[in-house]
Amino acid sequence: MKTQTFKKLMLIPALAFGLVACNSNDNPEPMPENDIVDIVVASSQFNTLEAALIQADLVETLRGAGPFTVFAPNDDAFGSFLTSNNLTAEQLLANPALGDILTYHVVGSSVMASQVSPGAVATVNTANFYVSQDPAGDFWINGSARIIDTDISASNGVIHVLNNVIVPPSQSIAEIAVGMTEGEEPEFTQLVGALSRAGLVGAVSGDDGNFTVFAPTDAAFQALYTALGVNGYNDIDLETLTAVLTAHVVEIRAFSQDLRQGDALETLNPEATLDIDLAALTVGGAALNADMLNIHATNGVIHVLNEVIVP
Repeated sequence: MKTQTFKKLMLIPALAFGLVACNSNDNPEPMPENDIVDIVVASSQFNTLEAALIQADLVETLRGAGPFTVFAPNDDAFGSFLTSNNLTAEQLLANPALGDILTYHVVGSSVMASQVSPGAVATVNTANFYVSQDPAGDFWINGSARIIDTDISASNGVIHVLNNVIVPPSQSIAEIAVGMTEGEEPEFTQLVGALSRAGLVGAVSGDDGNFTVFAPTDAAFQALYTALGVNGYNDIDLETLTAVLTAHVVEIRAFSQDLRQGDALETLNPEATLDIDLAALTVGGAALNADMLNIHATNGVIHVLNEVIVP
């Protein structure tokens, strides 16, 4: 299988949706009689999606001429989403953002599986989602939902099945990090403090840009302080601190599925590149936290590190 390098991914700003020509010498396939809503209602795997479409008043929209492509979470996907977010189905259906979540799963054109490729995709929601292809060849959206079934044809489009629910990001990388410092179990207090001291918070703020931040935990920083014989980031030379922090930022939105063994990622530190070792699950020699990958932000993605990368 031909893999994508990060430089190649940077050149793919969006999915290209081509038109598939029919051979006039072949008998054309009969058009499906059922629209997208008909298929959802008739299927035993989309009960929660059906209830959500009704609640969000999207039934008539998806009965329209289209064409639409629906990346549809099945019932197991909704179950996993509810469990991981400590929600009940009733709470999800009562969420005022339900319509925004559902339209984030819809593309305003017909996209068959053969036309899917890595990159940003504009949705009916107007926010982009991001397709990645893992080393095994599977396609993922936003690093959290795998496409597990494809090309369920409808009269007004096509359905692909997801194993998770995707939600449009609402916070920047900086906002997510600051928010986690204020949680019941605070995290990233040292990272946020160090970024503030180095004047780098603005670099990962706002909704524009495509960044990947490899974010060390507080424990990782404490281990660094011990190794350096200092009490905290204020005791580290500012030039050194800036060099360390910028070595954790890559100027591309890279989900874990985009990583390839042996890749060397260029960082905001011009003198530092990060070698990828998927077998060891390390980036730049620092251990990734397998339970905290693909934290999606408006301007990129965060992967958590259990160690600080020292250029």
